Amino acid sequence: MSGGGKGVCTALAISNAITNLSATVFGELWRLEPLAPQRKAMWRREMEWLLCVSDSIVELVPSIQQFPGGGTYEVMEMRPRSDLYVNLPAIKKLDAMLLSMLDGFCETEFCYVDRGIIVDDSNDGKGFMPGGRPSIRQEEKWWLPYPKVPPNGLSSEARKKLQQCRDCCNQILKAAMAINSSVLAEMEIPRAYMESLPKSGKACLGDIIYRYITADQFSPEHLLDCLDLSSEHQTLEIANRIEAAVHVWKQKDQKKHINHKKAKRASWGGKVKGLVSDTEKNHFLAQRAETLLHSLRHRFPGLPQSALDMNKIQYNKDVGQSILESYSRVMESLAFNIMARIDDVLFVDDATKRCAAAESMSIFSRGGLGGLPIQKRMSPSPFSIQHTPYGSPLATPTFCSSTPVVGSPGRTPLCVKRSIRNEALDEKTEKLLAADFERVWSYAGSLSSRRTTGDAPERD
Repeated sequence: MSGGGKGVCTALAISNAITNLSATVFGELWRLEPLAPQRKAMWRREMEWLLCVSDSIVELVPSIQQFPGGGTYEVMEMRPRSDLYVNLPAIKKLDAMLLSMLDGFCETEFCYVDRGIIVDDSNDGKGFMPGGRPSIRQEEKWWLPYPKVPPNGLSSEARKKLQQCRDCCNQILKAAMAINSSVLAEMEIPRAYMESLPKSGKACLGDIIYRYITADQFSPEHLLDCLDLSSEHQTLEIANRIEAAVHVWKQKDQKKHINHKKAKRASWGGKVKGLVSDTEKNHFLAQRAETLLHSLRHRFPGLPQSALDMNKIQYNKDVGQSILESYSRVMESLAFNIMARIDDVLFVDDATKRCAAAESMSIFSRGGLGGLPIQKRMSPSPFSIQHTPYGSPLATPTFCSSTPVVGSPGRTPLCVKRSIRNEALDEKTEKLLAADFERVWSYAGSLSSRRTTGDAPERD
């Protein structure tokens, strides 16, 4: 409890102990399966040791008791502190719900395989992903085992159970986040954090954000649309800058307010007016920055802890708040990891069902209903026979508009010359068109027998 050789305070030592224990037990939660009995026993045993400290964090509340012979008297009795009395049983309930949810994945329709087995399955043509390879989501998590579902996907009952577990995890995650944020809000702001802040709000925000906040027309949503929030790192950096500006302006507001009271006692006239205007401006800008920070956190609810939160955890001296913050934080992480594993299984199931549906449609289009081939409508091509003015190139008629002259053996009529020339051209055209005709149908046949294989979209 003393922190060992590092010399840290008791609150930080307990916070680190709960965090390290969670990493040991739940750090390798890569599969949806019951927790190992040894790990579960270690978690419950050591968490009981760490939480027993909260039994000594009490407060005195008035209580009415009765005398044996009649009458009542008021005494002060001990009760757990109000924040521990409300939040600690709730976090314990969330803990039990998550562990029981993991215990429910004992008999499932899906299983997990290693990366090397995926390659072997895809080479045999029995892969469970379109294209015979994992998705981009799975390739980024190369250390995770790959979920495998039946060839036709999960049954409706199994999928419904997974979706219910995911919804329950989502509610547990929201409850843990609410408890954690409320405990962090009650912690005192460390002096070290306030001393590290810049001297002005403009230095915290930068020119662009400061110009938007001090403008006459202010819209937090429009300002967030103009900022670069493409990555989590940039979003967290902007949140830290906005939060720093809020506390800079609040600190100035408090100082100006104290100076204003002193100036009012001394009745300094015009100087009092300037102090009042500066105080109102700092308070106004702090409110705008708080509104912008609230909108940013509402748009990105899964944002990591800010620099102020980490400073609060590091410099916190209250053991009860340290227990609540660390316990709710590890439950939040566990619920998020379970949701991520459920999303992986649902994603693979969706991709498998789409692949099976595409394959069945391809077989149906090739064989047709009852074994009869289905005729497909072809789009016109540049060398198609539809460009000729006749229905068939094999029966192109030759005619002449003038009447043939009979009895002139020495001269061949013009219409006969045209007919001979047209017949020679038609034979050449017939050969070319016949070759093009065969080429078109061979190309169309290759298109119809081709299978559509594409990567399934990622799930958010």
